[in-house]
Amino acid sequence: MEISNTDRPMAAVGLGDQPLFAGGSMAALVFLVCVALTGAVAFVDWRVGWEISLFIFYAVPIALASWSLGSTFGMGMALLCSGAWLIAQIGANPFATTLGLMLALANRMFYFCVTSLATVAVRKRRMADQARILALEELRQVERDLMKVSEHEHQRIGQDLHDGLCQQLASISCAAGALAQELKQREDGAASDAELIERALQRAVREARDLAHGILPVHVDRQGLAVALSKLASNTTTLTGTPITLHETDFQFDDPSRSMHLYRIAQEAVANAVRHGQASRVEIFLTAGREEVELRIEDDGIGLALGSEAHMESRSGGMGLRTMRYRAQSMGNAEFSMQRRDGGGTVVRCRVRKPVAAGIES
Repeated sequence: MEISNTDRPMAAVGLGDQPLFAGGSMAALVFLVCVALTGAVAFVDWRVGWEISLFIFYAVPIALASWSLGSTFGMGMALLCSGAWLIAQIGANPFATTLGLMLALANRMFYFCVTSLATVAVRKRRMADQARILALEELRQVERDLMKVSEHEHQRIGQDLHDGLCQQLASISCAAGALAQELKQREDGAASDAELIERALQRAVREARDLAHGILPVHVDRQGLAVALSKLASNTTTLTGTPITLHETDFQFDDPSRSMHLYRIAQEAVANAVRHGQASRVEIFLTAGREEVELRIEDDGIGLALGSEAHMESRSGGMGLRTMRYRAQSMGNAEFSMQRRDGGGTVVRCRVRKPVAAGIES
């Protein structure tokens, strides 16, 4: 199964240090716009006189240059705006001495430089946040791809077992049965050995089919999930001796992909209850409403001894619980929880909301 890299978002690492327009005609256009804005503000500032201060509006071209062209152009625009402000004050200003005018110029220049640096810092922070978001999206996409690859390999192995090994063992079992009948008719003492071989082969066929059904459990029909969970319950009960009960009534869920995820969650929850939870009884509840499907697994084992999923995760190695969470996340619109059961034991619950286009029926 191939995974296309074009479907994955790429993390924008280091974009915070790069200008929006590194060069070309667009950068030149932005620079000309900033110069024009500076000239316009300076002209209006000169016309209205010193009674009305417009120096705050010089921040507009400085911020635009810093955001679009980078810190170098931003600082250059700060110096240009300082010069424009000084020119606008010549001839009409409230300063009695040249020293006062120069101190005011230094004050404006400091404000303009701070505006440029602040704009660049905000843009870097924004780009860093975007890079982190893209990296998280890429990580989740990788997890979904790994889940798809794993499921694809499960299906392939299960199909190969069913169509290959199971059929060959069934054929050999039939041949052994025919040989046993022929030896019995001849009253040959080897007939009993042939019957033993036939029974052993029949057991091997059943075990191989159970293994294939465990790897490829959900068929692509509307009742596939309920049927697969019923087989899971009966097979686990037979192998472990722990009663596993499925509660469902005419359940239908026309979504094979999500059905497979729900089955794997139930499979892992049941295995945890039997192996780690020391449960003497496990119940699987499968319900479908108008808006959501709910899978719930309850057991009467030792439960979450410390009242937290972290304890269960450390007790079982963590892989099973993390896998269940990943499967719930990969389905989208799904809620997964593991809680302590009243009276002892654990409740694992996964709710899946129905898609907008395709409904879930019951």
